[in-house]
Amino acid sequence: MSRRERYGFSAEQKSELWRLWRKGETLSAIAMAIQKPTGTVHRLLARNGGISPRTRQRSRLALTLLEREEISRGMAIGQSVRSIALQLNRAPSTISREISRNRGRDLYRAADADEQAWARAVRPKDYRLNQSPELCELVSSKLKLYWSPQQITGWLKRKYPDDLTMQIFHETLYRCLFIQARGVLKKELVAVLRSRRMMRKAKTATSKGQPRGHIIDAVSISERPAEASDRAVPGHWEGDLITGSKNSHIATLVERSTRFLVLVRVEGKDTKSVVDGLIREVGQMPEHLWRSLTWDRGTELAQHKRFTMDTHVDVFFCDPRSPWQRGSNENTNGLLRQYFRPGTDLSGYTQAALNAVALQMNQRPRETLNFETPADRLQHLVALTG
Repeated sequence: MSRRERYGFSAEQKSELWRLWRKGETLSAIAMAIQKPTGTVHRLLARNGGISPRTRQRSRLALTLLEREEISRGMAIGQSVRSIALQLNRAPSTISREISRNRGRDLYRAADADEQAWARAVRPKDYRLNQSPELCELVSSKLKLYWSPQQITGWLKRKYPDDLTMQIFHETLYRCLFIQARGVLKKELVAVLRSRRMMRKAKTATSKGQPRGHIIDAVSISERPAEASDRAVPGHWEGDLITGSKNSHIATLVERSTRFLVLVRVEGKDTKSVVDGLIREVGQMPEHLWRSLTWDRGTELAQHKRFTMDTHVDVFFCDPRSPWQRGSNENTNGLLRQYFRPGTDLSGYTQAALNAVALQMNQRPRETLNFETPADRLQHLVALTG
């Protein structure tokens, strides 16, 4: 099975994928741009360790397709090998080998010969670590001591200044670690790298506009209005994502007073996709039913200011590693697993299908509501506060 058949990427899609990856785009953004599932994009990136493969180029010394066509025409009119070679300013031995390795004078075809030459040019490269078990063992031992690839290569240059067989470029070490198909360094050694990444980031990659690990200007849950905590007034919501296979997601919103559920289809986990989905669905309900939203520390809500600007709903963030601070949402997400089993591809659900699931959930009596349904409780509270 060819690589194209296995991953289903055209040459143009691969080129765009690697361009966006080097630019620092998220998996979801790349998947949307080339119209492929996020999981498929991740598999291709992981296969290459996140390292963009070099663009193949023909050697300047190799015969070109035009030269092969001249060889084919020359043989068709009965020219000798030496005559063709003289015409092309090539060695006769070059022309002779070209003809013999491509089915001889009678069956030679320029296009076929050119295609076969391109295919034969792919040769497995023997890496220096494979050539020197001593160097491989030395590098492995230093990695286990938490030395970085740069520290290892710098130390090797000082230790063996006159022995090039005991020196190696640090980027080669990264490639041997992240591209496991090379089979040189054990995969477990990736875990000792400081970044703990499983894929290599290109030097030109940027995280600008993609906050990681923190949310800019996040407002703590401690500043949330007291009315949200005592659940007396409707309109205070808790939100999160549930995750399925192939890196698919659904946003879940639960109203604290009534446990009323809203499900939101999102295109990806990146903050733009999630915030766009939330803005769309919040706009479907009366404005007075939206006062605040409490979320965990996931960076899918990094664009919380844009959400607030478009909806006038204040966003508050839980403390790190404190899922109980949005307990209603956590509990509801557990109930939703009856509908969305672990391992389900959630990207196949339309918004209409999610609305149907939410309706069924909202019409189920809840013990915490004295066996009222969330829909009835919400209707009752809206009548009282309206």
